[in-house]
Amino acid sequence: MNPQADEAGARPALVIFDCDGVLVDSEPISLACLTAGLNRIGVAIDVETVRARFAGTSMPSIMQHIAADYGVAAPDGFVEAVKAETLRAFDAELRAMAGAAEVIAALDLPTCVASSSDPVRLRHSLGLTGLLPLFEDRVFSSVEVARGKPFPDLFLHAAARMDFPPETCLVVEDSVPGVTAARAAGMRVVGFTGGGHWGHDRLGADLTAAGAEQVVSDYPALARIIADPL
Repeated sequence: MNPQADEAGARPALVIFDCDGVLVDSEPISLACLTAGLNRIGVAIDVETVRARFAGTSMPSIMQHIAADYGVAAPDGFVEAVKAETLRAFDAELRAMAGAAEVIAALDLPTCVASSSDPVRLRHSLGLTGLLPLFEDRVFSSVEVARGKPFPDLFLHAAARMDFPPETCLVVEDSVPGVTAARAAGMRVVGFTGGGHWGHDRLGADLTAAGAEQVVSDYPALARIIADPL
């Protein structure tokens, strides 16, 4: 029997938040920096293609796909340079999602973060936007597991570290790889479409098709789902 089906309708014991595109509106910035970097090394790709193919995935996975699909191997220092450019852009532009701090602070159940971003970027993003104190040391990165999203490893790792069974967890995700990973981990998942990088009409349908039980575009709606699930 599917444990997710058993838990449908139950209030979650733990809420696991993705970071980029869920807690912070970082994806328009990071996707633009990545696209510019790829163009500089000879990859003919636009930001919409980068968004569609790579949002929600880790840099090592992205570069593997670039090498396989475009025949371009990243020069030494490329990933580090893109990460540094992205962090500088964050300093000038990054904002928390509207309502995120208020809703998370008011939750009366445990929360954590599980993200494809590396630990330096994660803590920088959460610290810059004032969200880090809401999670403290409950921030988990894909570098801590063997396989990133869409595999379930990161979410299973976060649940284990938080000491909760996977079937009692609710994940909030903005990408198909993230939703796929949460479902593979046996967790419920809500799709989030409030980020500035999602401008196309199919996102909600894509997240639903990947396994999101509901899709929301703002934090008040998310708070209602957590308080009164299906």
